[in-house]
Amino acid sequence: MIDPKDLAYCEEAIRHGSLSFHAASKVLPKKVRDPALALYAFCRLADDEVDLQADKAPAVLALEERMDAAYAGRPRNTPMDRAFAQMVEDFNMPRALPEALLEGLAWDAMDKRYHSLSDVISYSARVASAVGAMMCVLMKIREPNALARACDLGVAMQLTNIARDVGEDALERRIYLPLDWMQEAGLEVDAFFDNPRPTKAVRQMVRRLLMESNRLYYRSEAGISKLPLGSRTGIYAARYIYAGIGSEVQALGYETITQRAHTNKLQKLGWLARSILSTGVSIAMPQSAVLYAKPLPEVQFLVDAAAEQASGKRDWSDKIILAMQQLREGDIAKNSSLIR
Repeated sequence: MIDPKDLAYCEEAIRHGSLSFHAASKVLPKKVRDPALALYAFCRLADDEVDLQADKAPAVLALEERMDAAYAGRPRNTPMDRAFAQMVEDFNMPRALPEALLEGLAWDAMDKRYHSLSDVISYSARVASAVGAMMCVLMKIREPNALARACDLGVAMQLTNIARDVGEDALERRIYLPLDWMQEAGLEVDAFFDNPRPTKAVRQMVRRLLMESNRLYYRSEAGISKLPLGSRTGIYAARYIYAGIGSEVQALGYETITQRAHTNKLQKLGWLARSILSTGVSIAMPQSAVLYAKPLPEVQFLVDAAAEQASGKRDWSDKIILAMQQLREGDIAKNSSLIR
C-alpha cells in the first residue's frame, strides 16, 4: 500500500501539473485512482526533469538511475519515488513500459526530429501509450485487444498535444510535425523556427494531426468496455477532455502558433457528465468489432510487454541501451536521426 502522505504529495503535484488527468481521475475508483496518481506523478516528474533543464542528457540519466532504484526496491527518499516503487511492487509492473517512457524522454533530450507520421506515432507510443498500457495494468487488464485500444488512446492524446503546442515548441526550436509534411509544404525547419507563422500550410498540418487523433479516439472507445465498470467513466473522461482540446484547436482555425487552445471547468464538467452517460451505454450495447482491430505497428511492443506477466528482470531493449550510451557520450546534437 502506498503511504497516504506520499500519495497526498503525488495528488498535489498532479493538481498543478496535469489538470486534465486530475479532473478525469476524480471519477476513478480509489483502488485504481491511488496507484494511478503515483504513476502520473512520477511521469510528470520525469517529463519536468527533462523539459525544464537546459542540459537534458544528465536529467535523463538521473531518471534511469531512479528507475533502477525503484525496481530494486530501494527508491530515492522522496514521496514520488517511494510511491512509484510501491506501485511497481503492488502491481508487478512490467519494466518495459516505464522504460519506453524513458526512451521517449531520451529522444527529447536528443532533439530528435521525426521524418514521417509513423515516426511521430513511435514517439507518441513511448511518451503516452506506455502510460495507457500501465493504466491497464493498474486495472488488472492484460488482454491484448484492450491494451491495443488503450495505446490508440495514448497516441491520440499525444497527437492532440503536439497539434496544440506547435508555436510553443517552435519557440524552443523543437518540432514534432512530420518532416515529410514540412517538405511537401516547401517549409525549411530552421527558417520556420526563425519566423514561425500560422500559414495555411502549417494550419493544414495541424488539421491532419487532429484528423488522425480523432480516428484513434473513436477506435479507442471499443476498448473501454473491456475495462472494469468502475474505471470506465474516468477513462471516458480522459478521452473526452483531451479530444475537447482538439475541438478548441479546430475552433481557432487550427492556428496554434500565436495562441494556445484552453478548456475551462464548465467544459470539463460537461465532458464528465458525458462520460457517465457513455459508461451506461457501454453496459447495454454489444461489444464493438473495432475492439479486434490490429494494434498500430508502432505500439505492438507495448501490447506484448503488458500482456505478459512481468518477470522482474532487467529487460532493456537494444534501442534503449543505445539511446543511453549516446547520452553518456554527449553526442546529442548529431543524433537527430537516431532510433527510428
